[in-house]
Amino acid sequence: QVQLVESGGGLVQPGGSLRLSCAASGFTFSIYGIRWYRQAPGKERELVAVISNLGGSTNYADSVKGRFTISRDNAKNTVYLQMNSLKPEDTAVYYCNVELRKVNYWGQGTQVTVSS
Repeated sequence: QVQLVESGGGLVQPGGSLRLSCAASGFTFSIYGIRWYRQAPGKERELVAVISNLGGSTNYADSVKGRFTISRDNAKNTVYLQMNSLKPEDTAVYYCNVELRKVNYWGQGTQVTVSS
């Protein structure tokens, strides 16, 4: 059973930092790329960052480039999203995602709120 569990969200002031984690199970983690998405109420789900299976390649949305870093620890079956210099517009529910055999799997999401 494929499972993705996000954690690490919370309330942070503008300019602050958070590190999100996505713990994966139920599949061979090290052969799949992992994605982070986010969605705010009334807005489309946005792809934030992508990391290749071994972590050698990453891509970011323009809105987060230079501020967010995606990484993974395959020994721990975990993907991270380090978020620095946070802005109010980063407020959203953040989800990790994996596509296995043309099927997308999602975690439950973790809320990130950036507010003074």
